[in-house]
Amino acid sequence: MKSASRFTLNGKWVLITGASSGFGAAAARAFGAEGAKLLLGARRVELLKKTAAIALKHGAKSAHFHQLNVARTESVETFVDWVKVQLKNQPLHVLINNAGGAHGVDTVADGKDADWEAMIQSNVLGLLRMTRETLPLIAHDDGASIINIGSVAGRTAYAGGAVYCAAKSGELSITRALRLELLGTGIRVGTVDPGLAETEFSLVRFKGDRQKAEDVYAGMNPLVAKDIAETLVWVANRPPHVNIDEIVIKPVDQADVGKVFRRK
Repeated sequence: MKSASRFTLNGKWVLITGASSGFGAAAARAFGAEGAKLLLGARRVELLKKTAAIALKHGAKSAHFHQLNVARTESVETFVDWVKVQLKNQPLHVLINNAGGAHGVDTVADGKDADWEAMIQSNVLGLLRMTRETLPLIAHDDGASIINIGSVAGRTAYAGGAVYCAAKSGELSITRALRLELLGTGIRVGTVDPGLAETEFSLVRFKGDRQKAEDVYAGMNPLVAKDIAETLVWVANRPPHVNIDEIVIKPVDQADVGKVFRRK
């Protein structure tokens, strides 16, 4: 009979991409509170420094950070070389592939190559690059997890979201394929797919237009980054024989993509 004991994150190495804000920064705090040793990557190093400091205050055993742009192979390779130095031959136990995001709400007819390429590079190719480069570092048969951040957009398409929806559908397919490919290694693979969550996501998508970003959440109670961070910790600390394949998490006020209850 399998043990029901949860997987202990205390003292384990946890790598989080996109850790400068939003889900990534909240995850750093949440895993830090579990006593994990953190490896944090993102493009904005000054914000990473703040994330690391906060994680240490929350109880992280250590919190190291390094610039990372998952949209560039060279950056990923440099980052993982740095990771290897920090690990000092110890295994990585949790990989959170969080870096990504949406750019614009144009229809296909009006879409821009720069926006399309940014979304595919970060959400799809970035996920693949990080996973490929870190797989040799991840512990086998010892409760390790790869947890990818998806979206309800990967399950339901909507107008103005063709490429973002395609990218997150790609994340879901990659996660499912990876689960099959790693069968027998003991490495757990899953995806956490949020609905409406109030972070910098919409501000980035609307290219800094704060009013449009705020309108997305007007009159309803969205998820916040802490909600997702707590979910990630829960997925990672299940007993080692338990794999949480897929979680869809939405605010009560959102029944589906485009189906939102707004209070006046």
